[in-house]
Amino acid sequence: MTSRHDLGVTVPWMREGTEHLLRTVDKLDDDAVLAASRLPGWTRAHVIGHVARNAEALARLATWARTGVETPMYTDSAQRAEEIEESASKSPASLRDELTSTADGLAEALDGLTADQWQAQVRSALGRAIPAAEIPWMRIREVWLHAVDLGVGASVADLPSGVVDLLLDDVTSALSRKDGCPALTLAPADRDSTWRLGAGDAESRITAPAFELAGWLTGRTRHEDWPALPIWL
Repeated sequence: MTSRHDLGVTVPWMREGTEHLLRTVDKLDDDAVLAASRLPGWTRAHVIGHVARNAEALARLATWARTGVETPMYTDSAQRAEEIEESASKSPASLRDELTSTADGLAEALDGLTADQWQAQVRSALGRAIPAAEIPWMRIREVWLHAVDLGVGASVADLPSGVVDLLLDDVTSALSRKDGCPALTLAPADRDSTWRLGAGDAESRITAPAFELAGWLTGRTRHEDWPALPIWL
């Protein structure tokens, strides 16, 4: 199975996801940008502003990897929240421009990394030590999933199958470490593999298309007859 650090696949998925997000935003007129998104308490402007600021934050990690000088994504969670609120107050035209320019800036920063720099250790916003080679995967999650959050036609069914598989790996691992996570076996109907969720013996088995399971795990789809999950991120 593909690793989240396999740049040969993650960088193309990042670029594809960026184009997918930009096309999704292009469907929105100015009034629609200011309307509610699928994320509670956030307008679409919040979502777009967040993704733009995320590109800048990940570019700071690329700078850290390139220079060896510690450059965190954010000073703290308060800075992140303030940047999102400030971004959401900008005009729709400014948000569209920033979404494109910051994505281009991140791509340029990553393109400049050498093989050794891709292996340099940096830290995620949650403080986890990671190689710079994980940055494209972090961006993949942002662009593909937040396109869904805009609520204008994009869905988890749009995700490349390899991205879905890595999400199943990533999210089951993260959720299984959290209190209140149910013990389940996830058996995608369109995969030969299964994924375990939670600790201990599996209480039940859920079978559905892989993208539907990924959407449920990440909070993008709802199933009233499936167990409640902790928040992923």
